[in-house]
Amino acid sequence: MASSMPLSEGLSLAVVADDPLVRSALLSLLSGQDLRAEVAAADDVSADVVVWDLGSDPRAAQAHIEDVEDVEAEVVALLPSSAIAATALAAGARGLLMRETSGRALAAAVHAVHAGLLVFDPVLASALIPSREHTPLAEELTAREQEVLQHLSEGLANKEIAAKMHISDHTVKFHVNAILTKLGVTSRTEAVVTAARRGLVIL
Repeated sequence: MASSMPLSEGLSLAVVADDPLVRSALLSLLSGQDLRAEVAAADDVSADVVVWDLGSDPRAAQAHIEDVEDVEAEVVALLPSSAIAATALAAGARGLLMRETSGRALAAAVHAVHAGLLVFDPVLASALIPSREHTPLAEELTAREQEVLQHLSEGLANKEIAAKMHISDHTVKFHVNAILTKLGVTSRTEAVVTAARRGLVIL
């Protein structure tokens, strides 16, 4: 289920949470920041920013992370564990907070991601930016592949990357496959996490 609310400056916000008690608590937290809410369908989120509670079970949260990838809005994800922070970031979430966050911090994160910033709880720093791997790649990334990789780390889909780089979707797919091969991974999520560990992208 989701609840949407109009914010200042024409910004609209949706709150998504399976647990109705959690959903009510989030709406209460945000209303304490002078934000008003109205109910909307969870599978029809048309807001600018989505506050998404991933639940209390880290394993179940993985399924919700896959749903995040399909949302066009900026997402502030509320995490049950730091272990899934990098995966949520790679899926496109631009705000990462622990579920115990305060209303003030949550409201600040909403406005920050809407302004194009990346926001994450300080306790997630080590999970998002682990110690860099120094083993050199068997084959270095080209400048074009590096550019595509940075866009991947921003959660952009192939079509969005193609539009930004003024190249075809097919060319983007070719570069993505080359990146996966050179990094020795099998998914876009793994590519972003591995690249972050190597210092190849700025998160």
